[in-house]
Amino acid sequence: MLNTIQVLCSDIASLSLEAKQFASYTEADIISTVEFNQTGELLATGDKGGRVVIFQRETESKNEPYCQGEYNVYSTFQSHEPEFDYLKSLEIEEKINKIRWLPQQNAAHFLLSTNDKTIKLWKVSERDKRPEGYNLKDEEGRLKDLSTVTSLQVPVLKPMDLMVEVSPRRVFANAHTYHVNSISVNSDCETYMSADDLRINLWHLGITDRSFNIVDIKPANMEELTEVITAAEFHPHHCNLFVYSSSKGTLRLCDMRASALCDKHSKLFEEPEDPSNRSFFSEIISSVSDVKFSHSGRYLLTRDYLTAKVWDLNMENKPIETYQVHDYLRSKLCSLYENDCIFDKFECAWNGTDSVIMTGAYNNFFRMFDRNTKRDVTLEASRESSKPRAVLKPRRVCVGGKRRKDDIAVDSLDYTKKILHTAWHPAENIIAIAATNNLYIFQDKVNSEMH
Repeated sequence: MLNTIQVLCSDIASLSLEAKQFASYTEADIISTVEFNQTGELLATGDKGGRVVIFQRETESKNEPYCQGEYNVYSTFQSHEPEFDYLKSLEIEEKINKIRWLPQQNAAHFLLSTNDKTIKLWKVSERDKRPEGYNLKDEEGRLKDLSTVTSLQVPVLKPMDLMVEVSPRRVFANAHTYHVNSISVNSDCETYMSADDLRINLWHLGITDRSFNIVDIKPANMEELTEVITAAEFHPHHCNLFVYSSSKGTLRLCDMRASALCDKHSKLFEEPEDPSNRSFFSEIISSVSDVKFSHSGRYLLTRDYLTAKVWDLNMENKPIETYQVHDYLRSKLCSLYENDCIFDKFECAWNGTDSVIMTGAYNNFFRMFDRNTKRDVTLEASRESSKPRAVLKPRRVCVGGKRRKDDIAVDSLDYTKKILHTAWHPAENIIAIAATNNLYIFQDKVNSEMH
């Protein structure tokens, strides 16, 4: 039996948000977030143009067994529009920062999407029947002249072509002074939190006109500001626990049972800095860009600029695992600082069993680390691998010494091609990779052959 990493190298199915994979694209087409729903049957992406595209997984077909696992466009809608804050003379971008699905309660699906300031709750539902035979309306929906109504009839439902409807149900606005970087749905399915640079707010999904501030790190004097909040997430099982990360590389676990305002954390996860590695860039590269609870709730996965780390909730003084994502860039930090790449925010993801982690890198590379075998692999989301059923070949970056045939030199890496956003199917070896304006979906060969 192949291990997870080998399996994911075996086969792919890929698609693009653009009809023409290699056509030119605009800034608005760049994907800014990717998220599977709880079952993995739906996959949502948001882009810098404020659009949300939902993909649905195809059901198994006897005629086309290889279609199992492929995702096709299910619905597309405009979530946010550009706005202007007249009080502060600031433009508010329409870019979708985060999408989070709510656990499904009925036939409809619900998701939260946010830009820098406003969070919206959307309902996604299907309609395959339409009512006919109204007494007071004609077939086009216009009111009839009551004098012409001489008899009453019972309206009936007639079959129609399947139609996917997306409608806004709630708008949560005016609660954030700074840019929203995270939203997270609570396990109680009634509340969620939103985090910006200095504050975290707790919302009820049914109430839009007020929220509760549960974390506020804004100092009385802004000149004393030393860190900002970079990401936040609720515990997957305990509705009272949440974690948030900071630009100083620390994680704070908070318990809402302790007090209404969680400025005082329950646990502080911080790794002592190695004095021998201290440099001008130390604070920048130690900033945590993403934090994710494992599905079990026992571990935390974090990503900073050069590494991915796994923390045990029971051990605060150091991570239990540290994975070098692209350590060969340590000697390039000066040039990366000059071109602003050092401020890129890479996300990370767990597989369904918490045994493998995944995160992105430059040159459209993404990295996977098997926690059990300690093996790792570098893969590439590229034009060459965009053909369905093509085999993904592991890639290798050559730092020095003897160079193999397919190796790529560090100086040849393209820093404009970066994998910032990734997602892993909650139960299967299916991953979604956002590469600029293209969405790649990789599926393992073993699974597709078993169906």
